[in-house]
Amino acid sequence: MKAKHIELVVNEKAYDMTVAVNRTLLEVLREDLNLTGTKFSCEDGECGACTVLLDGKVVRSCLTLAVDVRGRKVTTIDGLSQNGELHPLQAAFIEHGAIQCGFCTPGMILSAKALLDRHPHPTEEEVRTAIDGNICRCTGYTRIVKAILVASQKIPMVS
Repeated sequence: MKAKHIELVVNEKAYDMTVAVNRTLLEVLREDLNLTGTKFSCEDGECGACTVLLDGKVVRSCLTLAVDVRGRKVTTIDGLSQNGELHPLQAAFIEHGAIQCGFCTPGMILSAKALLDRHPHPTEEEVRTAIDGNICRCTGYTRIVKAILVASQKIPMVS
């Protein structure tokens, strides 16, 4: 199998590695970097469980080849908490019961983070649109939407 050298930044940490050209970002994150918060699920890009942020934009890591992220910044759910403190989205999901089985949670939170990074105080409709590519089979979305809206009020505005 052909392999390529890549350099990338994952959760603000630089990595220099050689990967097979057919390996997905999801495989590299979970198997090589041991960042298991990003979930394997449908492997077709339909469910959103494997969502990560690539240079701040939502991508499905099961559909993204690792060699295609060379020189880019990846954020996973594993990198959201800082100095032992949960990100406001993570805290809001816990506080408002937006986590049931937890399988969709990483993708939901990262999709919400991308929204809040570009639009800090969204409407309910904007939140629902932002997470529409993430499937949850447990909560019915009401608690998830509420948690995102509450978190949007707690995240400091960046100027």
